[in-house]
Amino acid sequence: MTSRRPIYRDDAGDAGRAGALRKRATINDIARLAGVSKKTISRVINDSPFVKVETRDKIRAIMKELGYRPDPQARGLAFRRSFLIGMIYDNPNPQYVVNVQQGILEAVRDSGFELVVHPCNRSDPGFLEKVRSFVEQLKLFGVVLTPSVSEDDDLVAILRELDCPYVRVASVSLDEAERMIVTHDSEGAAEAARHLAALGHSRVAFISGPPSFRSSYERRRGLAEGLAENGIALQDRYVVEGAYTFDSGVDCARKLLAMDEPPTAIFTGNDEMAAGVYTAARDAGVAIPDALSVVGFDDSPIAARLWPPLTSVKLPIKDMGRFAAEKLIDLARPEGERRSRNPLVRPGLAVRESTNTPG
Repeated sequence: MTSRRPIYRDDAGDAGRAGALRKRATINDIARLAGVSKKTISRVINDSPFVKVETRDKIRAIMKELGYRPDPQARGLAFRRSFLIGMIYDNPNPQYVVNVQQGILEAVRDSGFELVVHPCNRSDPGFLEKVRSFVEQLKLFGVVLTPSVSEDDDLVAILRELDCPYVRVASVSLDEAERMIVTHDSEGAAEAARHLAALGHSRVAFISGPPSFRSSYERRRGLAEGLAENGIALQDRYVVEGAYTFDSGVDCARKLLAMDEPPTAIFTGNDEMAAGVYTAARDAGVAIPDALSVVGFDDSPIAARLWPPLTSVKLPIKDMGRFAAEKLIDLARPEGERRSRNPLVRPGLAVRESTNTPG
């Protein structure tokens, strides 16, 4: 092994001075001697798994030779900058949030990363500054953005300004492929429309989510296109705005079922609102599926627990969270070891007993 002593010898070269210089060794010295960046040194100090074995061993040998001891406070700061992944969300559907969290937790298990969550309110005037503070104070390695936060370009601009990596989960592509998990919501809604049309329904209603969610438009668009393929129009009078909540599903379904010519089928923007349709139908004495067919979206656990079990567009929500976190973690690996990939998320239809031919 080539001696590194001449680097510290200057003109004097006596052992006492060399020892004193070793005590003053900094992270910059270690990086220079190892021929790597300070970020790589920080990863080794924090036991990151994303450093090649030979590089890690070399760095540790140099630190031992120089008697280098990292400052505990600096080590803590480096940890927070490198090993915390944030999940930022503004979503009224608690099951969706839980499923995404479970997927992220699967991805970070045994990786050295941890998850922190930040619920927020996009209608709050201080929304953007609060998110900025969250990212800056915790020195996040990166963030996963879920709808509708993921659709906010002003927020994305702040993350770029802070040099904070992010992955957006959204119904359509809004960014570079490496920053996106695209869920193709319109395709799932179109499949639901084809299913209802095949059963013979022509009076099909749609309970949408709030207008602040891009998914509300994409699911309506897919439903209209799928019906149009079968010569059926989605009539404006059968479109009612919900809020992705159970209570909004109840209220919207009551309005639809009170019409002079009520729909024979209702497609809802998520399963929470579909559960609300069940309550409104029961109160109105309308039997599902004999007098009313119902289709939800997400295929959350509640879909199979309702009676009759709910037909629903299936999205792999937990997988979506895992895919997003895996993309972020991949950025921590040395460039030559990254496993960049763009997993395909496609919705499908889980057909159950809540749909039937028109009564």
